[in-house]
Amino acid sequence: MSSSPSRRVPIESQKVDAPLTSSATFLVLEVGPGTDAAGTARDVISGIDDIVKNVGFRDLDAELSCTVGIASSLWSRLTARNAPAELHPFVTVGGAVHTAPSTPGDLLFHIRANRRDLVFEFERQLLGALGDAVTVIDETTGFRYFDVRDLLGFVDGTANPVGNAVADSTLVGAEDGDNVGGSYVVIQKYLHDLGQWQTLTTEQQESIIGRKKADNIELDDADVGQKSHKTLATIVVDGVEHDILRDNMPFGSPGSSSFGTYFIGYSRYLWVIEKMLEKMFIGDPPGAYDRLLDFSSATTGCTFFAPSADFLAGLADEQLPVQRI
Repeated sequence: MSSSPSRRVPIESQKVDAPLTSSATFLVLEVGPGTDAAGTARDVISGIDDIVKNVGFRDLDAELSCTVGIASSLWSRLTARNAPAELHPFVTVGGAVHTAPSTPGDLLFHIRANRRDLVFEFERQLLGALGDAVTVIDETTGFRYFDVRDLLGFVDGTANPVGNAVADSTLVGAEDGDNVGGSYVVIQKYLHDLGQWQTLTTEQQESIIGRKKADNIELDDADVGQKSHKTLATIVVDGVEHDILRDNMPFGSPGSSSFGTYFIGYSRYLWVIEKMLEKMFIGDPPGAYDRLLDFSSATTGCTFFAPSADFLAGLADEQLPVQRI
């Protein structure tokens, strides 16, 4: 054990900007019907800090954290409080060539740490507490690849906000007073055709991504014609750029020739991510879609809201809504 027992678990509950870690699991669950299942889910997520402390105290330097996201399908079963203003199911984005599908999910657990065993143990205790109240819809374990690169070979997350801009970009403010301090979360699981990608020259890959592969230097935007992934994923409205916070992770299995990127984006405004996906899949202008999608296929799509830590902890004190099944 590398940590003194006198130290505190350093990562706060629901900390969307927790440090980048070497390991993460993205766990999407469906809560069973009835008030008993909803009550179990509410009790467990309101006490998520206890599991974080129980597991994370074994190695504080590993920076274990968990962010909980609640989907619109579950919101009214957990709380009588007003739902976040923009919270709704993920909307399928269908372009002429590629589609971003909408898939089921009531709860998201974004579990992060610098030790895979702590992530494993946290998930084990979490699912043990939830029991048969839930069904696992998707479980994906990611890893940090070299110098924060995706499996396509490019640095991922360069455009993330830094400093004070992180809170401004990710946390709901006074515009939705009932949900101040929370964050919208969108997840998508992308599978890569690495064989086809590797047939491209480095220059062709860089043109699609919009950055140099070796040193991550940003390339100039095209004045006309096809836009790069970097440009299509940048949202500017009335001269103001709206950032999101990404903590994407590569995942895969060489033995089964499965390679992918798990996209997770935190945002103060859900419409920002939705606009980004519209530009990528439909195109800007329509038809000029993101050419990265010719090599990366979206297989899942879910939208959640990660409430503030105080909101989450307060669920245990609420009377569970009735006749919500």
